[in-house]
Amino acid sequence: MDNTSAALLDILKYTIPAFIVLIATSLIVNKFLVSQTQRKQLSLFQDAQDITLRLRLQAYERMVLFVERIGPRQLLPRVYDPAMTVMELRTALTYNILGEFEHNLSQQIYVSKNVWETVKNVKEQEISMANQIAGKLAPDAPAKELYKLIMDYVLQADSQTPTEVALTVINEEVKKVMAFGSY
Repeated sequence: MDNTSAALLDILKYTIPAFIVLIATSLIVNKFLVSQTQRKQLSLFQDAQDITLRLRLQAYERMVLFVERIGPRQLLPRVYDPAMTVMELRTALTYNILGEFEHNLSQQIYVSKNVWETVKNVKEQEISMANQIAGKLAPDAPAKELYKLIMDYVLQADSQTPTEVALTVINEEVKKVMAFGSY
């Protein structure tokens, strides 16, 4: 038994320190791997945030462009043709506004609900304004009359136009997004 005990003690003298070194190494490697994984996740998260911010800013740019393009000052000269009638110009205005809107529908996932609702309201107000003014004229009258009435209406407006209100809302939100990264 003495020989067996001595052999057992010799084995324990070598295995216990080896086991302790194995546990310590395992803990250090595990801690290192967890730290590396967290760093990678943080890096991926930051990259995703940068991409998302770029996409959001592009969406806001598209919303500004949309609002500007459907404003009467830009839209009327683009679609007006002297050979048109009031009804044809009214239809062309509505068609162009709806076409621009449909082209930008996907941008709603990148902008806030407030901005999207504002953009939708501008679209509706511009169509409504064109329809109301056109309703005062004979459908077969020259489009020049509708053109003149819409431009007079826009130039004589006392309050901000829907386009100006929307641009203010969009600009304010972009400032928040730029300052805080996400809003």
